[in-house]
Amino acid sequence: MQKNSLKTGTPESWSKRDEQLVWHPFSPLVGEGPIMIEKGEGPYLFTPDGRKIIDAISSWWVNIHGHGRKEIAEAIAAQAMKLEQVIFAGFTHEPAVKLAEGLQEILPKAHSKIFFSDNGSTSVEVGLKMALQFWHNIGQKRTRIVAMEGAYHGDTFGAMAVGDRGAFSEPFHPYLFEVDFIPYPAGHNDEEVIEAFRKLAKSGEIAAFIFEPLLQGSAGMRAYPPALLDILMQICQENDIITIADEVMTGFGRTGKIFATDYLDHAPDIICMSKGITGGFLPLGVTSCSGHIEDAFRTSDKSKTFYHGHSYTANPLACAAAVASLDILLSEQCTRDRLRIYHQHELFAERMRDHSKVSRVRHLGTVVAFEVNTPEQTGYMNKVRDTLYKEFMDRDVLLRPLGNVVYILPPYVISNEDLDKVYNAVEEVLEKI
Repeated sequence: MQKNSLKTGTPESWSKRDEQLVWHPFSPLVGEGPIMIEKGEGPYLFTPDGRKIIDAISSWWVNIHGHGRKEIAEAIAAQAMKLEQVIFAGFTHEPAVKLAEGLQEILPKAHSKIFFSDNGSTSVEVGLKMALQFWHNIGQKRTRIVAMEGAYHGDTFGAMAVGDRGAFSEPFHPYLFEVDFIPYPAGHNDEEVIEAFRKLAKSGEIAAFIFEPLLQGSAGMRAYPPALLDILMQICQENDIITIADEVMTGFGRTGKIFATDYLDHAPDIICMSKGITGGFLPLGVTSCSGHIEDAFRTSDKSKTFYHGHSYTANPLACAAAVASLDILLSEQCTRDRLRIYHQHELFAERMRDHSKVSRVRHLGTVVAFEVNTPEQTGYMNKVRDTLYKEFMDRDVLLRPLGNVVYILPPYVISNEDLDKVYNAVEEVLEKI
């Protein structure tokens, strides 16, 4: 009988088989292969050959409480022994209801419904479809969407359409629906941004405005002030435009408050969430909406039903993980840790502002970022990225620059000592390049 190859192999053989079979995201198929990881604990990733890597970007921004968090693992294990999955059309379960109740406690008071999906992109797709169908259901023709230049909302087609037209989406530009983009509020152009938005709003054709609140992640951790966003939100309210906040990256404490929109005077009509929601254990997307949006769907008329869903909608294991993660997030210890990281980042940002090789240092909550000065234009394709990434990894620090933008976005459990190791690695690399 042939031996089951899935149960055998050395770390070296697994890496070789990965190279032969696995297609990794945001990675060319030719070049240096991936690093094998066999264990995670706290802020660390461990390799089979004994390396201990500091995960200073929370494994693509999801692992907010660190790897291997016992409370979340135990919640998943307990739920797995009871119910691992059930169709969510016509059925429900305790973890989903618990999570919805927990989210409602931290979401704007006007938000009345929670819609589950699978990830950040799908939470955005739900938000866009929900907004567009709202106008269809009430019999008004509004079909245009407004977004910001530089936006990134995901890699599915609707999410790509409302994102910046760039290298990520270039092969698909002919297939994306038309979107009105307003300039990114860079600080010197506030009046231009407001005027462009006001002109679009007055057309009476805008269905929704989607935005990453206060911090554009993939565009290079670009921060902009809440006062400007509040003005745009006010214009939306004056012109009955639905507001969609993409809190996929900024949610669950990343900017200091639970949600970045908590800094605003105006609450969005729809909020999209994912990434940190399960503490990095399992994929889950959530889209919440206000009662005003819900009302357009509250009817027995099946032509107005929201026909959207996924096979794993509200998966019980993912919901159980999210409930446990939310409990940790709202604990006093986690609140203190986020504040501690904020203060450590603040001190580091001050050092970087005087550094001759960097510019545009920004700091918001647990995120700090800056641009490495290079002859090349700023952007994701800046060639310095590969050099920086390799130098950081040589020092066992996982930082994944966005072109020439270096950012640090650690799990909340990282110690001050490990933060210093990350900061020191950054300064060493800057001196070397």
